[in-house]
Amino acid sequence: MAKDGSKTIKVALAGAGAFGIKHLDGIKNIDGVEVVSLVGRRFDQTKEVADKYGIKHVSTELADSLKLPEVDAVILCTPTQMHAAQAIDCLKAGKHVQVEIPLADSLKDAQQVVELQKETGLVAMCGHTRRFNPSHQFVHKKIKAGEFHIQQMDVQTYFFRRTNMNALGQPRSWTDHLLWHHAAHTVDLFAYQAGSPIVKANAVQGPIHPNLGIAMDMSIQLKTANGAICTLSLSFNNDGPLGTFFRYIGDTGTYIARYDDLVNGKEEKIDVSKVDVSMNGIELQDREFFAAIREGREPNASVAQVLPCYQVLHDLDEQLAKG
Repeated sequence: MAKDGSKTIKVALAGAGAFGIKHLDGIKNIDGVEVVSLVGRRFDQTKEVADKYGIKHVSTELADSLKLPEVDAVILCTPTQMHAAQAIDCLKAGKHVQVEIPLADSLKDAQQVVELQKETGLVAMCGHTRRFNPSHQFVHKKIKAGEFHIQQMDVQTYFFRRTNMNALGQPRSWTDHLLWHHAAHTVDLFAYQAGSPIVKANAVQGPIHPNLGIAMDMSIQLKTANGAICTLSLSFNNDGPLGTFFRYIGDTGTYIARYDDLVNGKEEKIDVSKVDVSMNGIELQDREFFAAIREGREPNASVAQVLPCYQVLHDLDEQLAKG
């Protein structure tokens, strides 16, 4: 039982890799939630993780977890290419679902998830973690209070990934994508923070990698209806600090967000420890998912709320295909 007396939410988690483990660590801190099933591609590795976290049911097939009547909700940390189809499977099985970013790697697939969510009325959200990081929440609260207006966001998303490795340095079973995965964070966050839809978007990309079949460098420009602009640079070629760094240039100051940390334009640290109940963006994202299930409401970063982001990615994809 949760502390408030309501029943424990029982969760299946699919994808026992680097990101799945981040969710398991976050959920440990949340009352009234229990992970009862773990799905992974390789049984032995998945069982090892399950044993560590005290998860009894292990499978290599999501369908096995969806058959468990006690499972209320599913968190999908699987390869991008599987997200939409698996989210649809979860909703059809009557389970609430949180799918890691991106919701899909095509607009059509994203739209199908949103339509099915409307039909079922189940909670379906997407892991647009930047909405939940304390650093970005701090800026969001300033904007909501009318104390800060974005004039420009300057964002760098940099990795050194010339081979197909995950965040733990292990070989990946799938290929990551600068546009459909990494740009999704910034495209959504920019519209969310500006409080205005994106009305203009341009993109250029570098050469396609001969083995990976993807562009390793990309540059994106965005503009919202209320006049804010965003410049986003993405690279898998950067041999330096890894991750995404956001510079908010506004009318009353400059903020630089690095994951859960925030500094001002002079690199002076801003205390964001009181912004929310945790300093961990993934945990806060999961808390929102479970709270929405308990309260029977739409979560922040619901699949419907993030759909405009995928429309922009679709438009950029078409632009890049035309070269």
